[in-house]
Amino acid sequence: MERPSLGTVLREWGRIGCVGFGGPPAHIALLRKLCVEDRQWLDAQEFEDAIAACNLLPGPASTQLAIFCAWRVRGRVGALVGGAAFIVPGLVVILALAALFLEGDPPAWVKAAGAGAGAAVAAVAVQAGTSLMPAGWRRAPVKLRWVVYLGLGAVAAATVGPWLVLLLVACGIAEIVAQRVPAPGRRPVPALPVLAAAGLGGGVLLPLAWVALKVGALSYGGGFVIIPIMQADAVDNHHWMTGAQFLNAVALGQVTPGPVVHTVAVVGFAAAGLGGGVLASAIAFGPSFAFVLLGAHRFDRLRAAPSVRAFLDGAAPAAIGAILGSAVPLALELGTPWQYAVLAVTAVLTLALRRGPVLTLLSAAAAGVVIVLSGGPLPH
Repeated sequence: MERPSLGTVLREWGRIGCVGFGGPPAHIALLRKLCVEDRQWLDAQEFEDAIAACNLLPGPASTQLAIFCAWRVRGRVGALVGGAAFIVPGLVVILALAALFLEGDPPAWVKAAGAGAGAAVAAVAVQAGTSLMPAGWRRAPVKLRWVVYLGLGAVAAATVGPWLVLLLVACGIAEIVAQRVPAPGRRPVPALPVLAAAGLGGGVLLPLAWVALKVGALSYGGGFVIIPIMQADAVDNHHWMTGAQFLNAVALGQVTPGPVVHTVAVVGFAAAGLGGGVLASAIAFGPSFAFVLLGAHRFDRLRAAPSVRAFLDGAAPAAIGAILGSAVPLALELGTPWQYAVLAVTAVLTLALRRGPVLTLLSAAAAGVVIVLSGGPLPH
């Protein structure tokens, strides 16, 4: 294999970061085309194995895959360059949009677009969860336990947002016990009390850092599983933003390129301005770099570890349930009857007609502009 230059890594991963609309499926397809089909830096089996290994890790799997592919073709320096190039374009866009939506008094059409897109977010969350269910069901070793974990995750996301992570970890441990697999030598549980203590006090930055760390290091199952965690902290506990602004943040995370985890940058911006947005992103993506830089050469053993597989057999369905359950608090933030109508229409678009999240959210934003400019009320 010809070793690409760092300039090539910067350019190619940066290109994917700029055009990677549509979430993990789009990112994976673009990385496969670049690394397997066009440049043949990885063979197809190695790429598929990398996808499987990244899905075993907490955090944004497609981001970890991008970092891994850059590590594979150019070592640790390449992983840093490629990962940053993949993340930064979307971060710049979402911080610029955060400034437009959150600072000062934006024009009525901007508020209307945000209200329309925000109304569709709950439907997009349900679509994200249901799309994961068939594969998860096929992999379930015991169907009844899978259903129980799914239900627990949904209820937890709808009711106990900031403690959702503990439920995900508990389901993973419960499945280890149920399968009678020796517990892994290292797992997230011992760190939780220490990290939780770090989130107490310290003005804005320490609580913000704690929220970002939960997003980046302790989330399983995709971007939407972090929504109830962020919503409880950003809206209910710390009052950094209103419920309507949080809906805007989730919508922005969907319609901008790059991973949905970029939503945490909007939360950081609301909490502490531009510096808060950058800090939250750095902390949220830090674990993804650490997992790859420190453990990529052990990915084969990770996939083969019975304890890891058992943990994911419990945590993964709970995470899917959490994505579905996140639709409840998101829908409860809607403030006008026309937003519920938009939600109903977008539910048909996403669940019945299988339209993608970007097109759905942009259509909902356009509908919001038309309704408000025609005399409809803006949500308070």
